Amino acid sequence: MSDSSPQGILVCDKPQGITSHGVVSRIRRWFGTRKVGHAGTLDPMATGVLVLGLGRGTKLLTYITGVSKTYLATIRLGSATPTDDADSPADLFADPADLAAVTAERISAGVASLRGVIDQVPSAVSAIKVDGVRSYARVRSGEDVVLKARQVEVSRFDIGDIRFAAGEGHIDVDVEVDCSSGTYVRALARDLGSRLGVYGHLTALRRTRVGAFGIGEAVEIPADLDAPTPRLITLAEAARTLLPSVDVDAGRAKALMQGKTVPVPGAPVDGEIAVLCGDELVSIAEVRPGGLKSLTAFAIDRA
Repeated sequence: MSDSSPQGILVCDKPQGITSHGVVSRIRRWFGTRKVGHAGTLDPMATGVLVLGLGRGTKLLTYITGVSKTYLATIRLGSATPTDDADSPADLFADPADLAAVTAERISAGVASLRGVIDQVPSAVSAIKVDGVRSYARVRSGEDVVLKARQVEVSRFDIGDIRFAAGEGHIDVDVEVDCSSGTYVRALARDLGSRLGVYGHLTALRRTRVGAFGIGEAVEIPADLDAPTPRLITLAEAARTLLPSVDVDAGRAKALMQGKTVPVPGAPVDGEIAVLCGDELVSIAEVRPGGLKSLTAFAIDRA
């Protein structure tokens, strides 16, 4: 039976001042469907790439959540906030003499120390769960939360413009960061300030890439949610982007959908594989003795 509800992936340019859940709510109203999810939260202050799945596209989000990401950010040295970003007022301030002693060379050395594989303590005001409760909820209830360090990789941490305003109590540093999933850029700002002895937090954050999905293909959410909806990235297009793929005929596609292990000549020898039949995604499968076995099935529309 044909399913006329929206099916696919949407790359959205999240506006500032709205939560990722708020974006999901708007997309539900815009596309007229309830089945919408996102692949990785952006803080309310942040803007940029938020990848959403609609309909069966939600099944692909698990393959997007763990990919690397790119951010443009502005780090303000000289003060700290409880949230490590501008969503809360500064409550700790550097000694003016310490801030005046910060040079471009010291900033460069501090940034270099945060490249590569590092142990990072996430910001306490985050969505990480502690004994089943979000860390930010514990902080807001008055608890003093210190999260465990986790290993992340910062493969690129480039410095752009540096604006020295020590006389006004801050130095602003524009940066571009490539990092693994789970990296907190606001924690990088906090830790850079700590290394320099002057505190630090984010004043701007824009995500420009999530895996292969870039800001260039992102759509803005219109104020009028009765506006025409954009074309979605199809399930097949997205799957080919995310995983190795193999094409099968209708007979093998049906057998996979029935849960059978199917020999597929030319399939990769290991790992998870996107299996397609024509322009439709059949399943995400894995290699088993004797062929491919479906892990996640995607129903094929039939008129």
